[in-house]
Amino acid sequence: MFLAYEVKPQYISKAPKKRGPQIGSSADIFAYALPLWEETADMEIRERFLAVYLSRANRVICHEWISIGGTCGTVVDMKLVALTAVKSLASNVIFAHNHPSGNLKPSDADIRLTQKAIQGLRLLDFCLLDHCILAMDDNGEPTYFSFADQGILE
Repeated sequence: MFLAYEVKPQYISKAPKKRGPQIGSSADIFAYALPLWEETADMEIRERFLAVYLSRANRVICHEWISIGGTCGTVVDMKLVALTAVKSLASNVIFAHNHPSGNLKPSDADIRLTQKAIQGLRLLDFCLLDHCILAMDDNGEPTYFSFADQGILE
């Protein structure tokens, strides 16, 4: 017997007339993603990796937790990212993940993953618009780092 697994992204709305928020900057990404982390209550405990799928007009179609890891890392399977991009008919993708350590600096693994995603998604006509790292600063306030804002997206 053959069993097939189904990926179920969380859509903003099932009604086609309602549209998700428009993302125009890293601040918009942060504003969209932060409440999702706050729901999990583990920003400073474990790494989570989020993919947000956007229309051509950069309106959110859906988002999906791609992985939930441990205290110092998580594994991202690009096949799952691409699968939801195709299923949602997205044009653009945004990544966001947290660093429980509070260090906003991208790791070498973060940079390699981002470069791999840019190349892989481009083959399927998707564009990776940004990759944001979220963390809590020394005062316990949430903050972020944007690959696009720093010019290191490519």
